[in-house]
Order: sequence, then structure tokens, then C-alpha cells
Amino acid sequence: MTAVRPGRTVDPLRRRVLQRRIRLIVAITIAYNVVEAAIALAAGTVASSAALIGFGLDSIVEVLSAAAVAWQFAAPDPEKRERVALRAIAVSFFALAAYVSVEAALSLVGVREAEHSPVGIALAAVSLAVMPFLSWFERRTGRELGSASAIADSKQTLICSYLSAALLVGLLLNSLLGWAWADSLAALVIAGFAVREGLEAWRGDACAVPVSALTGERDVEQCDCC
Repeated sequence: MTAVRPGRTVDPLRRRVLQRRIRLIVAITIAYNVVEAAIALAAGTVASSAALIGFGLDSIVEVLSAAAVAWQFAAPDPEKRERVALRAIAVSFFALAAYVSVEAALSLVGVREAEHSPVGIALAAVSLAVMPFLSWFERRTGRELGSASAIADSKQTLICSYLSAALLVGLLLNSLLGWAWADSLAALVIAGFAVREGLEAWRGDACAVPVSALTGERDVEQCDCC
């Protein structure tokens, strides 16, 4: 758990700079996820890659999760919508895990076989380069600002880089060695991640916060995933 000193003093001018920086990071992350999802789903469909499709769906669910939380905090009394928002997020992750697992199983038993995907490899490589940088930049900014929620969000971004690494390994093994099962294995890793995220959301443990909390416009309690 990353220590964030509550009530730390930050110069007002510097605070505004840091808040604008986090707004920019959050906007870039969301926009990148949308583009990433579109490319991954298109390339995954062409190559019959369960891993690529799962990667794209995960990006969509992450964006929808942010939208669900935004919907929650748009109400005068956000607490009344919290359970609905969390359950919607959880169901989305469970549906993703189920779909990807079935696709991976069909590939493993030979019903369909993932083909090579140069586009998918390039996407995974770019994501692996971009996501850790965004995570590091947001974590550094969050620590200076004293924002537990920004640090938590940065760790969520870092997890996405782990998925990018799993996807890249699976696609490379399939392309270079012809190991089609590696694509399915990468898909199952993504499905496992989705199940974990779904369970956390269902229990109410998800560290999902609105953009207004990340930018300091709204107070938010420090959560355990920080």
C-alpha cells in the first residue's frame, strides 16, 4: 500500500498545475483505450485471435467502468447508485471472461486456430511502451499532489501493461514458432484478470473513482488498493 500523506501542503499554483496534468493523463489514457480497443477487435477478428479480441474487450470494459462511475457521481446522492454501478462493472468483466475463455477453449481443441497478426504484435508492443510511462507519470504526479486516487489509477494502468506483455508474448510465439496455443494461453491470462477485477467490483473493493476525484475537484477517501 503506497503511503500518501493526508493533508500535505502543496503550493496553490503548483496544485493547479498538477491537477491539469492529471486531467491530461486521464484524457490520454481513456482516448488511447478507445483506439486500442478498435484496433485490437478488428485485428483479432481477422486473425481469429482470442487473445487480441479479449484485449480489445478489456479496453472497452475499462472505458465503460469509467462511464459507470461517472454516471454514479452525476446523481445528487451517488451512494444510492454505487451498488448498481459496481454490479454493472462486475457483470461486464464476468461476461468478458466467459467469452474469452470459450474462444480460447475452441482454439485449444482445434475448432479454430489463431493466425499470425502483425497488427496485433505492433499494437501490443506500442501498448507495452505507452502504458508503463503513463502509469509512472500519473503516479509521480499523484504522489506530489498527495492524491491516493491518482496513485491507485496509475496502478490500474500499470496492470494494463502486464496484459500487453502477455498478449505480445502469445502473439510472438504464434507468429515465430507457430504455437497457436500460446494465443489461447494469453487469452486465458486476460480472462483471469477480468475475473479478478469482476470479483473486486462485486464485493465493492474496486478502486474506481470519478475523474473529478483524480483531478482534485472532489474529495475521495483513500482506498486499500493504493
